[in-house]
Amino acid sequence: MPADEERLMLDTYEATIRPITLADRPLMHELTVAVFWPHRAHDLDAFLSLGKGYIALDEIGRPIGSAMYFPMGSDFAMFGMMVTTPRLQALGAGGRLLRRILKDCEGLDLRLSATKSGFSLYESAGFETVGLIWQQQGVVRSIRMPKLAQGLSLRKLEASDRAAIHALDSHAYGANRPEVLDAMVDLSTGVVVERDGAVCGFAMMRPFGKGIVIGPVVAEDDQMAMCLCAPLIQQCEGRFVRLDTPQQSEHFKAFLSAAGMGVYDTVTEMHLGGFRRATENAQTYGLSSHSLG
Repeated sequence: MPADEERLMLDTYEATIRPITLADRPLMHELTVAVFWPHRAHDLDAFLSLGKGYIALDEIGRPIGSAMYFPMGSDFAMFGMMVTTPRLQALGAGGRLLRRILKDCEGLDLRLSATKSGFSLYESAGFETVGLIWQQQGVVRSIRMPKLAQGLSLRKLEASDRAAIHALDSHAYGANRPEVLDAMVDLSTGVVVERDGAVCGFAMMRPFGKGIVIGPVVAEDDQMAMCLCAPLIQQCEGRFVRLDTPQQSEHFKAFLSAAGMGVYDTVTEMHLGGFRRATENAQTYGLSSHSLG
């Protein structure tokens, strides 16, 4: 690892790497615009308040790269907001930033969502592929409400559901992240599914990017996931809606496509250390975001 982690020679000039602060929102927005990410300036507030990381600046203070990590409990972290301006992606800025957060998170189980341009970098650092995350989005149209399984009921998410949501998400996600979920609840509206009075699935939606994002979504199976998402989609008829799902189910993805949310792109979910995501019972059907999982 380079002896001076705060300096980085890029091409003919020297860049500076320093910790990210809440005051860096305008700089982070410059970066996301440069790589055509849809984040609005205030979409970045949640990431900056929930995570830690570093930003690289050129000699006149322009942002050229960032890397963040989001601690979840004492033994896990999600990597996100990994951005490098296109003209510098081959000059080592992304690798240096990745090494900084790997050092900070030494000994933790890690997860990230790799774009095509970043995949080889993460693979070279030891990350292994889990599977694809499908980015499905579009202007949604009217859909019929799927039928709930016998014994289940659907209702609006309430503030008193937080404890139940924390427990379901902890199982599905593979780590405790109450701060992230509480932030999502504060920004979102949503629905829950109950069985015998106990919450067994939930879905949230909030303003993000070009319109609305649905997520997180936790459900036991495709049918429950569709029943959770359908009323949220119905509320957004005629608007742009996005959902990022790690589920490989063609049935669920076809449901989203029928609602006008076709497959736009994919990223690769990768992990380093123990694999955490649940594959039975309550499972993640919709991410909070690529950076938060």
